[in-house]
Amino acid sequence: MNMPLLDNDVLRTFVAISECGTFTDAAKVVHRTPSALSMQIKQLEQKLGKSLFIREPRQVTLTTEGEVLLDYSRRLLRLNQEAVQHFIAPSLEGKVGIGTSDDVGTRILPEVLAQFARSYPAVLVDVVVGSSKQNLARLDSGDLDMVLVTVVNKGRENRGEVVHDEPLVWAGREGSSAFLRTPLPIAMAHEGCAWREMTLSALDRAGKPYRIAYTCEHCSGQEAAMVADLAVAAFPKSLVRPPLKQIVSDDLPEIGSYQLALVRRGSNPLNDALAGHVKGAFQSLR
Repeated sequence: MNMPLLDNDVLRTFVAISECGTFTDAAKVVHRTPSALSMQIKQLEQKLGKSLFIREPRQVTLTTEGEVLLDYSRRLLRLNQEAVQHFIAPSLEGKVGIGTSDDVGTRILPEVLAQFARSYPAVLVDVVVGSSKQNLARLDSGDLDMVLVTVVNKGRENRGEVVHDEPLVWAGREGSSAFLRTPLPIAMAHEGCAWREMTLSALDRAGKPYRIAYTCEHCSGQEAAMVADLAVAAFPKSLVRPPLKQIVSDDLPEIGSYQLALVRRGSNPLNDALAGHVKGAFQSLR
């Protein structure tokens, strides 16, 4: 049996509609008419034998099958770009330094570095893990070429380009009782951490009694405190994995979302190439 092939152009349309939420907005992104996009999606649904979108008067949302295809589509498009880059991208050599926090370093960078190494095998990437403040200082002193830093306030003047937006949620061990204690025991990083500032501000606004029960600069240390049921913590939603779980309680205030910004020291082919891979990795998370 001959399996149907998925066209990259149609997959780009599908991803654009998924991210924009309407055919009209997606049409502006891919530079086509809404009717042309509608025809592409209709043909794609017929080819797969599945409905991909729930069509509502003002927006469209993905069906369960659509969510599955979105993940495949992003991976296929990324792989296609990587393959083309391997053959037609200019050959690059040298060294590029990037600074990041430990949560991004363990969650995003492994895949980024693997893809980048396949496209540019002669480039050495130097990764430095540290706080946003430390890495910005390294960038300004010339030790790094780019850094990923945490942005606390969207309205505040910030350096760099925002590449990721994600809510902070309360997390604790499955079956935890720590969130029921008074004062609330919390685990967090040291002074200067953006998540710390957001968490304490939320607790203060809500008038929630708390005590800092555990401090560690690394997410793994805070996670250990939660697994031991010593404390709860504010964590990015995507980092809450078993044996941890998100804690939803009327007694815990909403913390809000944080952003990650990519700050670069300059533009050159080497820096541009790595920055493109980093931004592409975050786009695939949306």
